[in-house]
Amino acid sequence: MTTAADESSELEAFRQRRQLELQQQLEEQARQQAAAEVESQAQAQEQQALDMAMKTILTSEARGRLTNISLVDGQKADLLKRQLVSLHEQQKISIPVNDEQLKRILTSLSKSRRDASIRRL
Repeated sequence: MTTAADESSELEAFRQRRQLELQQQLEEQARQQAAAEVESQAQAQEQQALDMAMKTILTSEARGRLTNISLVDGQKADLLKRQLVSLHEQQKISIPVNDEQLKRILTSLSKSRRDASIRRL
């Protein structure tokens, strides 16, 4: 036979465990949200750095083409931006890159992706 005091202490212990669980869940959510925010800020800074580099590397016509590409395929535009920065750092392109040069670089990027084939075993 359980007494009212036993039931009361069990209930209080259950409440404390539940409160601790909820607190831990909230803390975990806060950690995840903070990590996502930090990652988002890092991506935004990286994107901003790429955009600033494009102002230096590309002519206004080439930047216009890159903007059009980003409207159609954002991933392709990001890949192209990274490729341009890489080519610039390796001093393989002369600055500023005009629209015709950008078209050739874009063609070479597209060609290298098309040449990849899938072999079945």
